Amino acid sequence: MNIPPDLQYSSDHEWIRRDGDVVTIGITAFAQDSLGDVVFVEAPEEGAAVALGDSFTEVESTKSVSDIYAPVSGTITAVNTALDDQPELLNSDPYGEGWICSIEMSDISQLDDLLDAEGYRALTEG
Repeated sequence: MNIPPDLQYSSDHEWIRRDGDVVTIGITAFAQDSLGDVVFVEAPEEGAAVALGDSFTEVESTKSVSDIYAPVSGTITAVNTALDDQPELLNSDPYGEGWICSIEMSDISQLDDLLDAEGYRALTEG
């Protein structure tokens, strides 16, 4: 399974790429594989405040509808509008073009509670 070593991961199967005070978020290869073919992504609202652990969007697949949870608190600063017309990017390129949104963090220390690649691998294989 593809688990890039330069990212952090939540136990809810989101990946986090940090750039200063801003993180980009998507779902992991494990998550998209479990979901099956993604057919719709509810775009989160740019400018909305999110709190750690809160659902901030949904992903609909051929199997189910799944909430996506905020791995950090902050404000949504960018949304991947390409997912409106191409929700399957979550399946085909989960760590690249399939990103969901960016969040400007309000508490950087929350990153300390996320998993590294080895910790995430242990979670998914355990």
